[in-house]
Amino acid sequence: MRPDLVTPTGVADAALHSLEFAEPSAEPAPQPAAPAHIPAVDPPTIEFHPFGGVSTLPGCDGERLLQQTYGTAERAERFYRDQVLDHLNPEMAEFVERMEMAFISTADAGGECDSSFRAGPPGFLHVLDPKRIAYPEYRGNGVLASLGNISENPHVAVLMIDFVRDLIGLHVNGRASIIDDRELRAEHPALPKAQDRGRTPERWVVVHVEETYVHCRKHIPRLEPVPRERDWGTDDMKRKGADYFGVRARQTAGHSLLG
Repeated sequence: MRPDLVTPTGVADAALHSLEFAEPSAEPAPQPAAPAHIPAVDPPTIEFHPFGGVSTLPGCDGERLLQQTYGTAERAERFYRDQVLDHLNPEMAEFVERMEMAFISTADAGGECDSSFRAGPPGFLHVLDPKRIAYPEYRGNGVLASLGNISENPHVAVLMIDFVRDLIGLHVNGRASIIDDRELRAEHPALPKAQDRGRTPERWVVVHVEETYVHCRKHIPRLEPVPRERDWGTDDMKRKGADYFGVRARQTAGHSLLG
């Protein structure tokens, strides 16, 4: 087993216990002709590296098992062919540049996950080129959970959703690296201004794109931006809502962290 893969701890559905991948044979098995209702398509432009060489399409072995179990393999493969790229096309790049928020998912070397939220003015997510995007890291609570995960495990997933205009989302998956602000700005002078509402980027996360694909609009709610006052740069606990859930207050009152 590859040392960078983590043994799953969940329990599979009983229907999965009878499924397994066949060992690859020395001679490739003949491929059935494509059904007439599926139009001819060009080969995928993305270069995939699946575990064990089982599949030529994106996705993990678990996806394959569940697609077979639940009868969604044909739909899944159609989505892979029609929607998954290994780069940002021009429409995706324009979408990224106008986003004001993103959800960032990372995991440490042991597979423990963290999901975080990043926001800023349009352009805070910066497209360096079709294979790279960058977002700034500002002074925060000092925990550095996402960056700590990236330092152990570079795999990162970025989800951007337009809740206002087009009600559509974009997934960008890839490998991340942490770069000092001065170093990246020297290479890319067009980065957003160093000062943003009193905040200065300390460093940047550069995501090297491996997969991009749409998030459909069916369940995306429409939101309307409204003016609000913000206390940029404050360390006041109440004004920035840092103890909204009362954790520190309970600690101060002598309650255990675990309740």
